[in-house]
Amino acid sequence: MKTVLVTRPKDQAASFVKKLDEYGLISVVFPTIEIRPVSGWKVPDLSLFDGVFFTSPNSVSFFMERLRKESPDELKNLQKLKVWAVGKTTSSDLAAHGVTTQPVPKISDAVTLMEEIDANTISGRSFLFLRGSLSLGTIPEVINKRGGKCTELTVYENLPPSLEESTKVKALLERGELSCLSFTSPSTAVNFFEAMGTTAIPEGVKVAAIGITTAAALKKLGLQVDIIPESFDAPGFAKAIAEAMIN
Repeated sequence: MKTVLVTRPKDQAASFVKKLDEYGLISVVFPTIEIRPVSGWKVPDLSLFDGVFFTSPNSVSFFMERLRKESPDELKNLQKLKVWAVGKTTSSDLAAHGVTTQPVPKISDAVTLMEEIDANTISGRSFLFLRGSLSLGTIPEVINKRGGKCTELTVYENLPPSLEESTKVKALLERGELSCLSFTSPSTAVNFFEAMGTTAIPEGVKVAAIGITTAAALKKLGLQVDIIPESFDAPGFAKAIAEAMIN
């Protein structure tokens, strides 16, 4: 049986693990990032912005949780704005709050999202960017270059895995008990190899990235990426890994 290491947070791993299981693949869940809310921030006056960017389901959940508790009236302002989401899941989570998003690109990453937004939509306008602590800053960088103004608000932080769990996974890797390492964001990749203390992996172990941004982060670490799905979501990712494992 082939075994896939799943590095995404536990609360987000279930559907992916289920898909892998349907293909007859065993999963070892090792969250390389623990997601926690950041304290000390307030929901801003959203009427001051022309648009809002959400880059992950985490950005939606932590922002909306505080909005509903502390500033419920701001939901109406949010619903009036242009809202962009990276990925279908993020867009779907916003829809559950009555927030309609701009069309979601097939390739779910910040680079592609910004490429598909007309420069005139950005120039001279003000935007709110909801981020995690390890955000690469692609969206605010593009907004600033195009003559827009971007306010960044960190609503959650990414913490590394525990030493105990890292030691267990390192032993599995060294014993050749992992067939594929799967990564769903640049931070899952960076945190994983920092936890392992090396980017060296046993021969024959495949490296899978859910999208081109994650693949770029892995290549920057000096790793060869063997698997990138056509569809950048959990079902597409599981299918691509299964096909690579079979072949």
